[in-house]
Formats: sequence, C-alpha cells, structure tokens
Amino acid sequence: MFSRLKEDIACVKDRDPAARSAIEVLLLYPGLRAIRMHRKAHWCYKHRFFFLARLISQRAVKKTGIEIHPGAQIGRRFFIDHGTGVVIGETTVIGEDVTLYQGVTLGGTGKDTGKRHPTLGNNVMVGSGAKVLGPVKVGDNTKVAAGAVVLKEIPPNSTAVGVPARVVKLDGTRIEELDQVHIPDPVAQEIARLQVQINEIEQKINKIEICEN
Repeated sequence: MFSRLKEDIACVKDRDPAARSAIEVLLLYPGLRAIRMHRKAHWCYKHRFFFLARLISQRAVKKTGIEIHPGAQIGRRFFIDHGTGVVIGETTVIGEDVTLYQGVTLGGTGKDTGKRHPTLGNNVMVGSGAKVLGPVKVGDNTKVAAGAVVLKEIPPNSTAVGVPARVVKLDGTRIEELDQVHIPDPVAQEIARLQVQINEIEQKINKIEICEN
C-alpha cells in the first residue's frame, strides 16, 4: 500500500509542474485523495458491500468535487489534474498512466445496457471539459482535446478534436507529448467549418439572384 502511494505521488510530481513537494501532493491534491478513496470503494464494490462502496464514493465527491463510481476499474499511475467536475461512470475501464483534466466526463449515453461507459487504454490524456460517452474505446497513447465529445472509437496513437470528435493526427509511433495549449482548438476549428458553409450558401444565393435578374 505504501509503495502504491509513493507511485501515485511520483506520477503527480512528474506530470504537474506546480507540484512542489510530496507532502503538498499528499495533503492538498484532490485528485490523489479521490483515487485513494476510490480504491477503498472499489474493494467494497467487488466484495458486494454496495452501500458502503457508494457511501465512500459520495464522501469523496463532497471532499474533492470528483465523482468516481465504485464499479469503475482504474489502472496504476492515474492522475486527475485539478479535478473539479470530473465524472467517471460505473462500467468505465481505465488503463495505466492516464491523465484527466477538470470537467471531464466518462459517461453513458442512456441508450446502452451492460457495458455503458468508455474504455481508455494506456497513456491516454483527456483535456478539460471533454466528454467520452458510451461503450467506446480510446486507444493507447491517444490525446483527446479540451472540449471534444467522443462518441465513437478512437484508434491508438492519435489525437482527437471537435464535436463530435474526429481524429486529426494518426501515426504508427508514439505521439509526441502534447499539452492542452498545443492541441488544436476544437471551437476554432468548428467556427472555421461553419464559415466555409456560410460562404458556400452565400455563393449559391448570389447565383440564384443573378439568374433571376
């Protein structure tokens, strides 16, 4: 247990340049507190102590602002940066070395039964405000941009942006490390797409007016 805690603290210090010391991470980082409480809740859930599992998880929500269902399966070195508003559904499966930013939802669509929530591979990063919905798979070494909405499978070694999310970078090798600033802005891309459509409509209207005259 102590070695796992050291590993958790080390992964936070590796990924967050604002982390100054191990004691700061241990006492003041809500993401670390949330995952530690989730492990207790998940143990209770696996042993069918469902009420106790939910009690622990709801206490975690009050203390951290992060809601992780006790049934979610989460791998090692999981890091939630800031964390406010993060929601992780019951049948979510998360690999190792995954990073989530604030406001991320790993949720359901309301249309599925059984496996209702996403599966994230290893070394996945999901940017702030992004939503991954339904029993979709996000492959290893993939980056999901801030604000993206993922509704279908994302292959490994890719970058996905937009609403709905689409792959804008796919490579056979590991993608170079990206942060939220250098990932393409999905809002700007959507505005650009709409502007193209507006230009096309204006051209058609002009042609119609010319024909009528």
